[in-house]
Amino acid sequence: MTLRSKAYAELFASARTDGKLTLTNRLIVVAILASVAVAIVGTERAIASENRSAILWAEFGFGVLFLIEYCARLWAVAERAGPESDRAKRLAWARSFFALIDLVVVVITLIPFILAGAPILRLLRLFRLAALLKFGKFSMALKALGTAILERRYDLYVTGALALVLLLGGATALYWAEGKVQPEAFGSIPRAMWWSVITLTTVGYGDVSPVTSLGKVLAACVAVGGIGLVAMPTGIIAAAFSDAMQAYRDGLEPGDDPRKMP
Repeated sequence: MTLRSKAYAELFASARTDGKLTLTNRLIVVAILASVAVAIVGTERAIASENRSAILWAEFGFGVLFLIEYCARLWAVAERAGPESDRAKRLAWARSFFALIDLVVVVITLIPFILAGAPILRLLRLFRLAALLKFGKFSMALKALGTAILERRYDLYVTGALALVLLLGGATALYWAEGKVQPEAFGSIPRAMWWSVITLTTVGYGDVSPVTSLGKVLAACVAVGGIGLVAMPTGIIAAAFSDAMQAYRDGLEPGDDPRKMP
């Protein structure tokens, strides 16, 4: 086995038949968690002022580590099975979602050190939390969730369309009932849509509410409809996610048909 093939087996979970994380990938997961922890702690002025040097060195170290990981993956991905040339395989991987996430994390981690004279670049450090998205390539649960949403996309389209109808209908109803009484809150359909959104999502800030009897009756209908409507996509995704995880426990990959099991 060549050095490149060993690197491919260590870095890419898809290279393993059991789908388990290698020691290298586990260390990368620890590094991701540590980098996010440093980014969070770095926003606390009391801690950051006393440990500024240590935090900066840690940030730089994580940036270099993620850069090495990215380069190693770009080099080793040529071992992926397929008739394409090494260059084509690397280009295809570099264009993939998680490869782009890796590159973004590297750039936003290191660019404040390269262009330290630009104060606006300090804001990019907050985006180091995007490193959490790197978990996607390691997490079977995220893959199952993505599969669940994809498989139920038409069901979600229907519930989304119903939500839009109820949203616009509720805003229109309250504009008609409360527009003249509360022109600042319900004087137009776009203004009334703020109330409609927070009511349908059952948040109910209380900053906007109807005062007329008709408005209260209409608001009650919208609120009750929102309770059932918000629960629908939650139930759809939960059921699909449960099915996907059960298929994984049965030895199937996300998206496989359980009826095809031997």
